Amino acid sequence: MNDPNGLVYYEGVYHLYYQYNPQGTRWGNMSWGHATSTDLTHWTEQPLAIPGDAESDIFSGSIVVDKDNTSGFGTAENPPLVAMYTAAYKTGEQAQALAYSTDAGQTWTKYDGNPVIDRDQNDFRDPHMFWYDGGTPESSYWVVVTVEADDHKVLLHKSTDLRNWTELSEFGPANATGGVWECPDLFPLAVDGDPSNIKWVMVVNLNPGAVGGGSGGQYFVGDFDGTTFTSESTVGSDTLPEGTTLAGFDDGTYNGWTVSNEPGNWKNGPFGAAPATGPIDGQQTVTGFAGTGLINGFNDGDWPVGSMESPDFTVDQDHLNFLVGGGNHPHVDGTQLANDPPAGSELLFDGFEYPDQQGLADNGWTVTGDLADGTNPSTSGGEFFLGQKRINTFDGGPKGDDNLGTLTSPEFTIDKSHLSMLVGGGFRPEGDPQTLEVQLVVDGEVVRTTAGTNDGALNWKSWDVSAYQGKAARIVVVDDATGGWGHLTVDHVVLADTAAQVRSNETSVNLVVDGEIVRTATGSDSETLDWTSWDVADLAGRTAHLQVVDNNRAGWGHILADQFMLADEPAQSRLVDYDWLDWGRDYYAGVTFDNAPDDKRIMIAWMNNWQYGEAIPTGQWRGAMALPRELALQTVDGAPKLVQKVVDQTAGLEQTENAFTLGATDIAEGETALPAAAEGSVYKLDAVLSAGDADSFGLSVRNSADGSQRTPITYDVASGQLSVDRTRSGDVGFDADFPSVETAPVALEDGKLHLELYVDTASVETFAQGGIATITDQIFPDAGSEGVSLLATGGTARVESLTVTPLSRSMFTDPAAVTALTATGAAQTVETGDAITGLGVTATNAAGAPVAGTDVAFTLDGPARFADGGTTATIATGADGSTALPAATAGPGTGAVAITATAGGVSSVLPAVTVVAPATEVDVDVTITSTKRNGSVVLTATATNSGSTAVRLSIPTPFGALKVTSLAEGQSRSVSLDTHLSRVPAGSVRVTATAPDGTQETFPVAYRGSGK
Repeated sequence: MNDPNGLVYYEGVYHLYYQYNPQGTRWGNMSWGHATSTDLTHWTEQPLAIPGDAESDIFSGSIVVDKDNTSGFGTAENPPLVAMYTAAYKTGEQAQALAYSTDAGQTWTKYDGNPVIDRDQNDFRDPHMFWYDGGTPESSYWVVVTVEADDHKVLLHKSTDLRNWTELSEFGPANATGGVWECPDLFPLAVDGDPSNIKWVMVVNLNPGAVGGGSGGQYFVGDFDGTTFTSESTVGSDTLPEGTTLAGFDDGTYNGWTVSNEPGNWKNGPFGAAPATGPIDGQQTVTGFAGTGLINGFNDGDWPVGSMESPDFTVDQDHLNFLVGGGNHPHVDGTQLANDPPAGSELLFDGFEYPDQQGLADNGWTVTGDLADGTNPSTSGGEFFLGQKRINTFDGGPKGDDNLGTLTSPEFTIDKSHLSMLVGGGFRPEGDPQTLEVQLVVDGEVVRTTAGTNDGALNWKSWDVSAYQGKAARIVVVDDATGGWGHLTVDHVVLADTAAQVRSNETSVNLVVDGEIVRTATGSDSETLDWTSWDVADLAGRTAHLQVVDNNRAGWGHILADQFMLADEPAQSRLVDYDWLDWGRDYYAGVTFDNAPDDKRIMIAWMNNWQYGEAIPTGQWRGAMALPRELALQTVDGAPKLVQKVVDQTAGLEQTENAFTLGATDIAEGETALPAAAEGSVYKLDAVLSAGDADSFGLSVRNSADGSQRTPITYDVASGQLSVDRTRSGDVGFDADFPSVETAPVALEDGKLHLELYVDTASVETFAQGGIATITDQIFPDAGSEGVSLLATGGTARVESLTVTPLSRSMFTDPAAVTALTATGAAQTVETGDAITGLGVTATNAAGAPVAGTDVAFTLDGPARFADGGTTATIATGADGSTALPAATAGPGTGAVAITATAGGVSSVLPAVTVVAPATEVDVDVTITSTKRNGSVVLTATATNSGSTAVRLSIPTPFGALKVTSLAEGQSRSVSLDTHLSRVPAGSVRVTATAPDGTQETFPVAYRGSGK
């Protein structure tokens, strides 16, 4: 997935459509994918929304809710959703087309009148629509913004029915133009929340040429009157800084520079015989240079390599300022500009320079699969090979990148400490089911592997094989990969006493002192030159010269340079003066939702960069979106600027009960690890830090235990720059453009830095000073790299407050996977023998939805049993995700019963149950009769025990007591009392029944009188 498209909120659901290749994990077959959410954090993938077809691919676009059915695609009762997208026709032309949905965005019908806006151009794309309310029906209409990408223009059109469009105006070029303009947006926002002060924000994404390098997004603040957008934040052209010019290239010569061009190229490339005056044939527009001439390494395109060196000069001012552009391929220490093998090396397999008509199989190699049917070795493919022939598994069979097979060398003896070879082509990341690698096999075991870097250029790869000296070995080339970069190129395998020196692929400007490179710079994959400044105060009085190097044949394999000046003050990069959505490397194609609730302006952007986006080591998927952000305009240094915060709904992921908190404390110089309770891989980190007397301070996340992996976020006090350094963040070797340090200008507030970080498995999103500046970067650390540490250099800094709050995962969860079991019911006390009722659980997934049909295992710990007499029972959840505790009975015995429910590895403890013995039941029936016997009245009491326990009875009468000392359960007894009276009046007595445990019951019993 890449660009977000068609962001719309409709009937309680957020819809995210996006650029999608349904047939692979790299760009191609462009269609619209679809996902939905009710909370912007938990997303459900939906079926493919708008597929490409034989006529056109479906490029980026937008969706509006046509509430009044102005388009006629729906009805007043069921208004349609209307999408406008770029139809990228197979002929190369791009035009704007419509599709509509009348079932809440689930299925789409392409309009049979497409295209609706056609300018007969190949770079006209990325429509974003909105309703403009001009205050009256006549002045209100639909507006769409699009781009003419190569010309750096935003076009505005209007319509009343979404089908017929009229051009309004255009905006641009302005500010950053170092790459194509893409994915525009235009929307109003209140400044500082004041509804009477509305400004309009024009978003323009560009690739390359962003402040972090490669892809990014800029914005302009101004006014829109319904026809024209007028920017108030466009930066005017700069003037040359003061200083002493070392070289300006405006006289038509290189003026004493030594130029070393690669022989044999048509235009004497890369640098030619004289400075360029602008773009060279086939090159995009070159801007940003000073005067009339510049160094341009695009003679003969990107293919030629070469270098230039200036005359010597003396460093006599504090700064060296110059303009640089072109490719972003930095100089790396320890590399060579040549392509030489190690000194004294022993060449294996004749460097594949076998006689014509002989292949690998003729020279002792074993060839399998598709590679048995091709040309091995090959005379084509790759760059920077030595000689004429090399292994190339693309040409080595009939299927190109889809060839499958192996090439196994004859045995050779490892008699030196290092084995080196030139390797190019593709690679497959760890965890990918495909295998694409060169193996060293010793004693039947694979002991070393290497691969390409998804690059046609071969470069030296070396293994330390000293542990295997004297052993027989084989080289095996394994191509079990298909699709893009599904091949390897291999050449010049050598044994030597040292490792081969890697060939530099730099496009660079270097400062050389005493034969050593002491400063270096490169372009930003942009044809726009920008200022770079080196602090050279420490080199005062030294003799130096400049070196301009183009040692790269691939994309952006050229360098631009101009206007070298010694100065007392540093030159400021033009890009820093522009307004950016994000200062990191991985926030591109950001656009906002239509119809968002409460008129909020919510943006989503692709968290990737086209410099390396197709190579990130993510296996079966590729591409992700950054967290949704709510935008606002805030006055900063007297001008309205975008401020951003992660949407409020993200708080629902916070596990506050597991948060780690650190109070005010000093940060000692160096690095201080936080306790294990602060560690993790998915969390939010809130911190307020102050500088103290430190030169720089901050923190580092996703640290490995051995310190080899870390991502520091630091603030430099002198420069006022916040930086994110991912050069050691984990896997950084999959693309040379990935390791980087991103910076943003950030002013301290009362000496304090407020940071809010969202750290994820493969990203860090940094919000500084309440979202005035953000830096978004992908990182790929190992799973166990979870440490957090505090940093300070040059003194002691201070933590004012710090909280690390774990976040629940919201993606990559199985809808049927239980992530929470919520107990239902209340604590209760039951008697032995009674049923335990009213308890249960509800199972939910990561999205909070019920999980039906999942088994829940209940366990009883204490005096209770299930119906089968056991202490465990399993039952499935119902449609609502809930289930009651299976039938269980209290006892035998008394005491506490702990009940635990478990499903899918998630457990929950149910409310407490206490089992008690049954209450003693005293139930005695007593009757008293009076009879006359021998002239005397006799009272007779008859008692029957119907209770659950034996009792004794006390029956006091006015004439004496009737006593029953023991009456067993179910027993009846009679006792008599002679009153010795001839007459007894009717009366009543109080009978007391007492159980052995002391339980008593007292009740009245009446008797009739008796006498004469």
